[in-house]
Order: sequence, then structure tokens, then C-alpha cells
Amino acid sequence: MSTWLDDVFGVRKPVIAMLHLLALPGDPGFDTASGIRAVVDRAKAELAELQDGGVDGVMISNEFSLPYLTKTEPITAITMARVIGELLGDLSVPYGVNVLWDGRASIDLAVATGAQWVREIFTGVYASDFGLWDTNVGEVARHRHRIGGANVKLLFNIVPESATYLAGRDLGSIAKTTVFATKPDALCVSGLTAGAATDAQALRVVKDNAGGVPVFVNTGVRADNAADQLAIADGAIVGTYFKQDGVFENRAEAARVRELMGAVKDFRATL
Repeated sequence: MSTWLDDVFGVRKPVIAMLHLLALPGDPGFDTASGIRAVVDRAKAELAELQDGGVDGVMISNEFSLPYLTKTEPITAITMARVIGELLGDLSVPYGVNVLWDGRASIDLAVATGAQWVREIFTGVYASDFGLWDTNVGEVARHRHRIGGANVKLLFNIVPESATYLAGRDLGSIAKTTVFATKPDALCVSGLTAGAATDAQALRVVKDNAGGVPVFVNTGVRADNAADQLAIADGAIVGTYFKQDGVFENRAEAARVRELMGAVKDFRATL
């Protein structure tokens, strides 16, 4: 069955690489001595590694804005827009954005920079490491319409990292009602944290209840499990594995990208 993934990526089972920006102004970890230039320079270098390694798409996020806010300060998306503006001339693959953990700001950034999708927590209420986490998908959907973002695809992370769904509902029911009531463009299934393995059973439950909505495996994809995960999911989002030694804090390197993408291409050849 054809989906919007075919139109955007032109391949079966696309792999979207995370481009993690260094801490930004306002973040506790921001390097004021090196400034924005260091953020841009590292982003450019990592983008080159990811694209040279053969990824199908890139998603740019403020991953090092730890600890995260559920409603970000304006400086975050403003700075990300500046950084992405400097990357546009180098981008040769489809790209999306993610302002952690703020769906409205993510959509604003996508519209401002021409990004084709965003990933965020758009539904549910959670107890999380960042406090009580509430959402209002109806408000966000109307905001997207109001600012001319109807073409921005929304990837819903329905198994958030570092959080627990407060209602006593099973994952299959959550997936089914999310699809029916909130019209996501894709669903993302995650492990406990960035880089943590996604439970294959949870991935299967979401896929079985998603109807025609694409499902992404959102964390923990490696060269040695990519085929198994993509046998269930419609695509993968990969960050940590692409980094030197597979360490979250390190820079992306093309050799690790080629390794995983080689396994993915071998799997695609069997489809």
C-alpha cells in the first residue's frame, strides 16, 4: 500500500537520521564562549557525515537542550531557524524538525524553514522526568491550519521516552483511538531513552492497530537488528547508532551510517 512516505523518500522502509544540535542559547549547557558559530559548524559537519553515509532523510532537533521543556522559550526555535537556514544549501535529502518537547513550536519551525514533517508528543497525559506532561492535539491541529502548515506531516510519538501514560489503557487501544480521533500522519514507538532498544512486541501492537498509518521504530535501531525492526515497522528514526562508538554525546560518522544503511539496503532487496 502506497503512503506519503513513498512520495517524500522514494524508497521502501526509509531511515531518517537525527541531526542533534548542541545546546542552544538559554540552555544550561550552551557554550557562550564558542557561541552559535560552534553549533552551526558542528551541525554542518554532522550533516555531511549523515548524507555521505546514505541516509534517506534528516530530522534536526535540539537534542542537547537538556533538561527539556514541554513549552519552550522563543529563543530555542529562533536559534534553530538560524542554524537550519545555514544548512539549507547543504541539505540534499528530505528533512524534518523537532523542538523538544513542544509540538506547537515544532510546527512553527517547520513552516518557517520548509521542513516536511515534525515529530512530537501530540496526544495523552504523562507523568515524566520533566513533570506532569499534558497535551492538546486539537489546539495544535488548529494552529497548524492557521499558520499555513497543512502540508507539514505530523509524526506522533505515542510511547514517549522518560514518561508513563497516566490513563490505564493498553497500547493497542491507545494506537487505535489515536489514529481514529487525531489523524496522525505517522506513529513513532520508542524505548526508554534515546538509543534504547524499542520493544518488538510493542512495535507490533502499534503496527497491528495503526490501520494505514505508517509506523516508525523511533529508538535503538542498530545494524544487527535493523532487518528485524523494519520487518515490522514502515521506517526507522536513528540517532545514537550513527555516532562515534554508538555514544549519544559523540558526533555522527559516515562509517557507522554506511554500516547500518548497508544492512537496511540488504533487507530492502528481500521485499
